[in-house]
Amino acid sequence: MKEPTYWKRSRGAYRILIIISALMVIISVAALFFFTDDTGTEEDNTPSNKEYTTIPTTNDDPNTIIDGIHVRTGLVEAEGLMAVVTNCTTCHSAQLVIQNRMDRDRWIATIRWMQKTQNLWGLGDNEAVIVNYLVTNYPPINKGRRQALSQVEWYELKE
Repeated sequence: MKEPTYWKRSRGAYRILIIISALMVIISVAALFFFTDDTGTEEDNTPSNKEYTTIPTTNDDPNTIIDGIHVRTGLVEAEGLMAVVTNCTTCHSAQLVIQNRMDRDRWIATIRWMQKTQNLWGLGDNEAVIVNYLVTNYPPINKGRRQALSQVEWYELKE
């Protein structure tokens, strides 16, 4: 069966439409790349204005501390930080430490569990330093319940 002429014409028009659309996308991307000004001005409130603070990425020191936070791990700067970084982040992310807030007994129980089931080595004198750091900086948070509503003037809904 012979294909109708209008099908041939519509296929050609469709191809032209696809080519034009692709060219417009390419030209738009090229225009954004070549014609954007990323110097910023004083009045400009866009991210190209360099008034905001960023954490330096060119620093080769993995133990950089900014605003009391160890940049590489996110742990709080305090006595025992490097013992925790050395012994804990060797096997898992520091985020695992940060999100688990426990008291002294639970931190010690967790260390014993890791030694028994996860092949954590003996910590020796570092154990007391590590546990003190964790208890001081990542203790449990008492959330509690919200307070009961009091002195509320209730009203009846009318139907």
